[in-house]
Amino acid sequence: PGQEPLADTMSFLSFDFSWRKIKQDLQSELTEASVTGSIASIIVGLFMFYLVVSQVADYRTLKSETNVVLDHYSHAVSPTQDNAEDTMQINFNITFPHLSCEFASVDATNFMGTHDAGLASRVSKVHLDKQGRQVGVHQDRAAPNVHQDNLEPLGPHKETQTSIELGADGFEAQRKHVNLLIVNFCTPWAHWCKKLEPVWEKASAAVEEKYRDSGLIAFAHVDCSEGKASQLCSDKHVDAFPTIMVFRKEDRAESDHERFHAERSVDSLIAWADHLVEDVKKGPDVPREKVVDVDKDGDKESHHGVGCLIAGMLHVQRAPGGIQIQAKSDGHEFNWATMDVSHVVNHLSFGPFLTETAWKVMPPHVAQAVGSLDNKKFSSERHIPTTHEHMIKVVKNVVELPSNWHIPPVVAHGYTAHSNNIQRFAEVPSVRINYDILPILVHIKSSYKTFYYFVTQLCAILGGVFTVTGIVSAGVDVGVKKMLKKEQLGKLG
Repeated sequence: PGQEPLADTMSFLSFDFSWRKIKQDLQSELTEASVTGSIASIIVGLFMFYLVVSQVADYRTLKSETNVVLDHYSHAVSPTQDNAEDTMQINFNITFPHLSCEFASVDATNFMGTHDAGLASRVSKVHLDKQGRQVGVHQDRAAPNVHQDNLEPLGPHKETQTSIELGADGFEAQRKHVNLLIVNFCTPWAHWCKKLEPVWEKASAAVEEKYRDSGLIAFAHVDCSEGKASQLCSDKHVDAFPTIMVFRKEDRAESDHERFHAERSVDSLIAWADHLVEDVKKGPDVPREKVVDVDKDGDKESHHGVGCLIAGMLHVQRAPGGIQIQAKSDGHEFNWATMDVSHVVNHLSFGPFLTETAWKVMPPHVAQAVGSLDNKKFSSERHIPTTHEHMIKVVKNVVELPSNWHIPPVVAHGYTAHSNNIQRFAEVPSVRINYDILPILVHIKSSYKTFYYFVTQLCAILGGVFTVTGIVSAGVDVGVKKMLKKEQLGKLG
C-alpha cells in the first residue's frame, strides 16, 4: 500500500519534468533568432496576409445565382408584378438617311391576326437634312391632300407645254440662269405624273406670265425614264414620282433642296411659287426660308428634309409579331430599284424604360442584352432593292438585389438579334423587325456571403496556416536532428 503514493509522486515529477522541458524548448524556439526562422516567419506572414485579404475581398464581392423558370411562375420572384398584363412595350429609335418622313410608314402586326397600320399617334418623325441634322418635327397633315384632276391632259404633241424640258446636259446651266428653278421629276408610266402634267403646265404658264424676263423663277420638268436623265434623278435621290424640288442659283453640291408636299393644284403651286419669290426678293444676305407654310395652317407646303428619324413606343400583345417600316403614299409611285432604306438602329428595347439606378445595378451581360442592336448600322447596296430583316428573341430577366440595398427587383427584357438582307427586284424595300417573346424567365439573385460564413472561413484560414506551418516545422526539425546525429556518428562521410 505504501508504494502507490510513491508511484503517483514519481508520475507527477515525470510530467513536471516533461512540461518544463517543453516550455524550455518552446521558449528557446520563440526567443532564439535564426536566419532560417526569420525567412520562414516572413513567408508565412505574407501568405497569411494574402489569404486574409482575399477572404475579405471575397466577402465584399456580390455573388449571383441564376435560375431559369417558366414565365408564368414570375410571381414567385416578383410578387408585385401584374401577371394579368397581356401586352409588352416596344421602344425604338431608328434613323433613315434616305427615306423621307412624308413616305415613312410604320405598321405593327402579330401572328394572332392583329394589324395596326400607320400608328401615327404613337410614333414621332423628325426631318433630317443631308448631313443627318434634325431640321424639324414632321406633322401629319390634318386632312389628306386633294389633287386637282379636272384639267384636260396634254395632247400627244404637248402644244400647251410651257415648262422647260431638262436633261442631264443642260440642267446646271439652267439652274444658274434663274434665281429659282422649280423642277418636276416625273416618268411617263407613273399615274400621278400624268395627273400632275396639265396642272403643272398651267401653273408654269401663270408663273411665266407673272415674272416674265425677271430672271427670278422658272418651272421645268425632267423625264427620269430617259437616258442620262435617269442618272440625274438618281443623283438627286429621286425615288418617288412626281417629286417637285427647288434649286437656287447660289446652291452648292452639298446644299439641301426643298421638296413640295402640298396639294397639287394650280392655285397651290402658284401661291407657293409666289412665296419663294418674295423670299428671294429680300436679298442675298437674308437666310433662305427652307420650310414653307404659305397659309399658316400648320401643314407645310415644302421642307428640305431628305431623311427621317423615327421614334416610338408601342404596346403589343405578348405573341410573336413584327414591326415593318417602308415607303407608302396615296399620291406617288415609287421606283423600288432606287429606294434606299439604309438605317441606323439608335435604340431598340422591350419593356418599360429602365431607371438610371436599374442600369447601374444590372449585371453587365444583362445590360448589354437589353439593347443588343443599339447603334448598329445597316446599309443597302446602290440600285439594288434591299429589305433588312431583324429576327429577335426576347427573354425576360428579373434581377433580385440584396435586401439591405432596399431596391425592388429589376425587370429587364434582353434579346438576341440576327439580321439578314433580302435582295430581290420583286421585293418592296423595307425594314422588318420580327420578334418572338419566349415563355421563360431568367431569375438572377444577387447577394453577399453572410458574416458568420466569413468569420468561419477566416478562422479556418488562420488555424490551417498555423497547423500546416507547425507540421512542416516539426518535420524540418526532425530531419535536421537526424542529419546532425548521423554527422556526429560519422555516417554522412
